[in-house]
Amino acid sequence: MDITDTREHILKVAMHIFSKFGFQKTTVDEIAKAAHKAKGSVYYYFRNKEELFQNVVEKEFNILQRELINAVDEGKTGKVKLSNYITIRMKVLRELSNMYEALKNDYLDYLGFVEQIREKYDNEEVTLVKSILITGMKNGEFEQSDEDQTAFVIVRALKGFEVPMMVSKHLEIEEKLEFMINILLRGIEKR
Repeated sequence: MDITDTREHILKVAMHIFSKFGFQKTTVDEIAKAAHKAKGSVYYYFRNKEELFQNVVEKEFNILQRELINAVDEGKTGKVKLSNYITIRMKVLRELSNMYEALKNDYLDYLGFVEQIREKYDNEEVTLVKSILITGMKNGEFEQSDEDQTAFVIVRALKGFEVPMMVSKHLEIEEKLEFMINILLRGIEKR
């Protein structure tokens, strides 16, 4: 296994362990053991548990961003793009528990990178939603409005919906997502 493969293997194992036990309860020893590596090997690639967790969260953030951009690009209309965006966002966030933990948990605030990731994620999310809104307004699907404010409000509304979505059963999620999307679209559709 070369250096890049070893580092990626440790990251993949750490993603699993952190998602299972959370940041506070996970130790570098557990990650090393699960990766079948010496503890020193983990420290060769990552200075400490915080840096390892930061890399895990950033990796998940990149996965989410890639999935969201692909979902939006697949849509032909603003309505389909927004619907795809919301659906994929909630589904992928549910799968990426480390990123979600970093975004929602105040007890991780002492990790300096968490606030930077939250801010970067929020800004990129608002920018993506804004681009969807602009597409919908150009197509005549959405009312002309302040796309900055509208994008901000949509992103904040989705954040308020995250915790209930994370604890709901799969069928409930699908129904609630569809209902939320319909309400949202009715609010911005051109009449």
